[in-house]
Amino acid sequence: MSASLSARNISLEYAQPAGKRLPVLDRVTASVGSGEFVSLVGPSGCGKSSLLRILAGLKSPTHGSVAIDSQPITAPSPRIAIMFQDANLMPWRTVVQNVALPLEIAGISRNQREARARALLPRLGLAEFGESFPRELSGGMAQRAALGRVLIQEPDVLLLDEPFGALDALTRERISLDLLNLWHGTRPTILMVTHDIHEAVLLSDRVLVMSQRPGRLIAEVRVEIARPRAVANMYDATFVEYVRTVRTAIEHA
Repeated sequence: MSASLSARNISLEYAQPAGKRLPVLDRVTASVGSGEFVSLVGPSGCGKSSLLRILAGLKSPTHGSVAIDSQPITAPSPRIAIMFQDANLMPWRTVVQNVALPLEIAGISRNQREARARALLPRLGLAEFGESFPRELSGGMAQRAALGRVLIQEPDVLLLDEPFGALDALTRERISLDLLNLWHGTRPTILMVTHDIHEAVLLSDRVLVMSQRPGRLIAEVRVEIARPRAVANMYDATFVEYVRTVRTAIEHA
């Protein structure tokens, strides 16, 4: 299952003391096609995460609108899941219990939700860690569990806000490829915020580049590298040229 996602003329301002307004986003219009993997990059503080929260229905824009399959998004939707940088696993719960949490909230019986969680663990590389607690996991394992907690909801749209930013480079590469493999299986629509240009190019169909605050979309780079992809792609001349193109757009943002 997947769905199209769109933002139309999104602007966002925050109130400041003495009646001043802080502009964060400026007339952002963008779309992500059904089953597409798109990354959003740009300078720190340009509003990338704010845009993601608006698309998730967690924040209201000052102007403009967002939609899933042309239906307005005005509140959190069960069709849209979001994953943040911090795993935020509950320390008193096992991996299975953490992954199954959204199903528990949805009122699904314990046997059913834990069975679904256990069936998902092998795809996350956690088959042997179902009864482990977060303190017993590496950072990479914890992020896999957090990803499982999102995927078990079977969302049509998956929003990722720097999900692997706190990991070391090698672990980040490995989990990025794990994410690609999971995406190939079910093809949810994915929009990912990242500061890692190589990661954006490796994973994405398109890379969208935002300007300095107030954030505007200033460039779109379509990545025409055959799938499936691997770390070896990162050493190809074509890949390096895509990275250079995205980096140049950010430097001129």
